[in-house]
Amino acid sequence: MAHLSHKTLNYLPETLSEHEAEEGQPNSVGSFSFWPPHLEKVFPVYAMGIPNPVLDSSLQNSDCFDPIWDDVRKEAHLEAEREPILSSFFYATILSHDCLEQALAFALANRLQKPTLLATQLMDIFSTVLKHDKGIQHSIRLDIQAFKDRDPACLSYCSALLYMKGYQSLQVHRVAHALWGQGRKVLALALQSRVSEVFGVDIHPAATIGNGVLVDHGTGVVIGETAIIGNRVSLMQGVTLGGTGKETGDRHPKVAEGVLIGAHATILGNLQVGECVMIAAGSLVLHDVPPHSIVAGVPAKVIGRVREHYPSLNIQKDENKHQSEKFLYQLPRKNGTAEKD
Repeated sequence: MAHLSHKTLNYLPETLSEHEAEEGQPNSVGSFSFWPPHLEKVFPVYAMGIPNPVLDSSLQNSDCFDPIWDDVRKEAHLEAEREPILSSFFYATILSHDCLEQALAFALANRLQKPTLLATQLMDIFSTVLKHDKGIQHSIRLDIQAFKDRDPACLSYCSALLYMKGYQSLQVHRVAHALWGQGRKVLALALQSRVSEVFGVDIHPAATIGNGVLVDHGTGVVIGETAIIGNRVSLMQGVTLGGTGKETGDRHPKVAEGVLIGAHATILGNLQVGECVMIAAGSLVLHDVPPHSIVAGVPAKVIGRVREHYPSLNIQKDENKHQSEKFLYQLPRKNGTAEKD
């Protein structure tokens, strides 16, 4: 499914993409670093933001090979055959479109429309940004792959694209973030407000979010204006990246790559969450978190070390195995005995 052969991936320079360099995205805390070789089976390399003339052209020419879009169309055909009552729905949302960008713009416009903000207007806004921003073109593919790989409830690329509000709200944010950078702040804020109303997800347009991000469920997620989220981060429902209320300016958390944030965890203030951290559900984080650590509690404290290199990538498909057994190195007690989680 949607993974390229080594013959196709014959151009892999060891540099950041032009988009990342131009945007000046962070090197440590947003940590938009190189994708480790072992992740090639988790994410399709063609969507990693690595410049490849052949693969990039597929985003502009529907006749070129786009593995994820190809799979989305195949899935839509199968679903239409299984549920004939939805055949017209799948035709309108997917099969009548030439590329993933068009289908996504159509889906988002129809979810967010209202009498004073027409679907045709929204479609034009989304299409214009998606078709001219290669960085977002890569991001929407990495994100949909993240949902497919990590979310046990995600049955297909098609279901992520059409039904999952975590994915949809994240892609609207990417468009709003691009508009914010263009100085179209009123329009960006209008999109933020509409997403908050429809999806229950509130992400400020100025917030910086990396690639391959999973926003599971999405309900109640709040991300502040100066927050930064790195690549391959997974956020569960109800997560808040907010300010303490006592600061102005740069006042929101900076979350590095590979972090897993549990449901209803709250992270407040201009603090640093190191790479590959696991934050337990319901935790209140008020201070910097060192890399590769596990924190839990109110207020949160370090309770162990992460065994897996990317805890955010290992939340799916193994619900019977307790996460503490999978990720935790226990910390020693003061008397020398092991401390249980």
